[in-house]
Amino acid sequence: MELEKQRSKKDDDLATNGSGGTEEEEVSVERIFEASHEVPPSWQHQLTFRALIVSFILAILFTFVVMKLNLTTGIIPSLNISAGLLGFFFVKTWTKILNKAGVLKQPFTRQENTVIQTCVVASSGIAFSGGFGSYLFGMSDVVAKQSAEANTAMNIKNPHLGWMIGFLFVVSFLGLFSVVPLRKIMIVDFKLTYPSGTATAHLINSFHTPQGAKLAKKQVRALGKFFSFSFLWGFFQWFFTSGDDCGFANFPTFGLKAYENKFYFDFSATYVGVGMICPYLINVSLLIGSILSWGVMWPLIGNQKGNWYSAELKPSSLHGLQGYKVFIAIAMILGDGLYNFIKVLGRTIFGLYKQFKNKDVLPVNDRSSPNIVKISYDDKRRTELFLKDRIPSWFAVTGYLVLAIVSIVTVPHIFHQLKWYHILTMYIVAPVLAFCNAYGCGLTDWSLASTYGKLAIFTIGAWAGAANGGVLAGLAACGVMMNIVSTASDLMQDFKTGYMTLASPRSMFLSQAIGTAMGCVISPCVFWLFYKAFPDFGQVGTAYPAPYALVYRNMSILGVEGFSALPKHCLMLCYIFFAAAVIVNGVRDAVGPKWARFIPLPMAMAIPFYIGGYFTIDMCVGSLILFIWRKLNKPKADAYSSAVASGLICGEGIWTLPSSILALAGVKPPICMKFLSSSTNMKVDSFLSPS
Repeated sequence: MELEKQRSKKDDDLATNGSGGTEEEEVSVERIFEASHEVPPSWQHQLTFRALIVSFILAILFTFVVMKLNLTTGIIPSLNISAGLLGFFFVKTWTKILNKAGVLKQPFTRQENTVIQTCVVASSGIAFSGGFGSYLFGMSDVVAKQSAEANTAMNIKNPHLGWMIGFLFVVSFLGLFSVVPLRKIMIVDFKLTYPSGTATAHLINSFHTPQGAKLAKKQVRALGKFFSFSFLWGFFQWFFTSGDDCGFANFPTFGLKAYENKFYFDFSATYVGVGMICPYLINVSLLIGSILSWGVMWPLIGNQKGNWYSAELKPSSLHGLQGYKVFIAIAMILGDGLYNFIKVLGRTIFGLYKQFKNKDVLPVNDRSSPNIVKISYDDKRRTELFLKDRIPSWFAVTGYLVLAIVSIVTVPHIFHQLKWYHILTMYIVAPVLAFCNAYGCGLTDWSLASTYGKLAIFTIGAWAGAANGGVLAGLAACGVMMNIVSTASDLMQDFKTGYMTLASPRSMFLSQAIGTAMGCVISPCVFWLFYKAFPDFGQVGTAYPAPYALVYRNMSILGVEGFSALPKHCLMLCYIFFAAAVIVNGVRDAVGPKWARFIPLPMAMAIPFYIGGYFTIDMCVGSLILFIWRKLNKPKADAYSSAVASGLICGEGIWTLPSSILALAGVKPPICMKFLSSSTNMKVDSFLSPS
């Protein structure tokens, strides 16, 4: 699984404990709602106008947040808690005002809340699967100039709103249709857990009980306070950033030598919040990775300058030290991805084998079967409503075929290097891969969308060939494959949430489709704002380096041109770290959960290899805050930590909108706060005030 989309176990903690207790099997959730005279509305009344308006507003907010994270480090925590919480707050406020005015026609239900959460997460998810920080921006000349190879016009396509929106519209919906016929098998028959979807359902259910509603109001208040603090902190920092390397973000916390090696606290409220959401192991793994790379390896390799690589090279050249940073990180990511791909695929095949061998399915339609399993009242009630509003299989198959034909005809006009037969081949195997990803996600909560995307990079890129723009073809193929398998697993997670909140599958499907359509427009527009507002956008060492864009482009170059791009001894180091990633993952699985929590994650360790360790300090500060808070008051920390973290993330994330507008308008900050060594400061003083 790619770390960017890893969700936090603390989401489950909040979902189960956030309402002041645990949801045990013997407590019937549906009897509680039945006692309050809840009647689930029809699927048409779950998709309300107010739900779509709130979804649109929140989609813009979360897209800015995800885009900023995508373009800075690529680490994106689960934002399901925030989406559900803010959706509840906005519509609850809306209905409260209408109720006081005496014009409320429809009360706010948990089904409507589920629709909002689904729509928002689907929309903001396009900011990730759309590749704005990876494969799509990796096609640009900004990224191509940072690579010595394959930077000809045939392998470059610069971002433009028109083709980006068109491309996303023709590839983002196929995943929705690919797994719709399997919803009953996955949710009812196989009874897959889908931990993210289950946790979100528990959370939404708790909001709509009297006790949960009170807690939700307090959580929203906490989120609002820290949102305001984070936004104002971002605004305050802006005044000191009028030049390069200026401001609090470049504060040499541990000294100038550590600052040169990317070790410093950059006062980012966003990544302190991300650190509070991500599990401790991920944050510690990131820190270990940054110490290993920037504290040990890069200084040692840097000492070989003039021996292993030319001393005349620019710092950004991939034939120099930068090449070791990028390609060793790629080796670790591929090693981790390959191991987890094989593991999850094996678990998927074994799970299917056991299901069919033991006939461990729930015979919902065949009441005469002798293998009827005794089920709880909740499952009986949920299954009854889940199967009530069917989505016909012919609709799903027809939709997939029509969209596939449109895509096969359209995409080659957007990317001439990608031929119709490349796309046809991907669409033939895509439903199988989408099923594997959705099933594996139901078992493990791990989406391997980016791993399937990398598989497409190597296979299609090599098939197209270097002479025919294989690098660009590989990146475009990555986008096609990633969007299909990502939306398929997301939809199945939403079906699980809908199953547990009695939301209709039809309203779930439509809200996912509407959210995807919103994302196909909102995400390119937000990216375009970043792209146009900041002249140094995408450059290493800037505010928005888009680190994964260069990583994905170089994966495509490796797939097409082989290892000719690697500097001396880099290939050997890549083999070592690839093998190390596989071995460490194997050891983690072999020793079991008890000891695995003390062994770092290779994927997390790889991220700072290229980017630097500054953000890992922020995230470890977030972990430390949460750790101390839990020691002082664990119930309160479990109830409010996700809301506080979301406020920190969203506030500074939203500040990027006015800062981008100011940059476009040519308004520059008035002050540059820079830190110099005493010797450099003396030289500056003597230059400014010659005696």
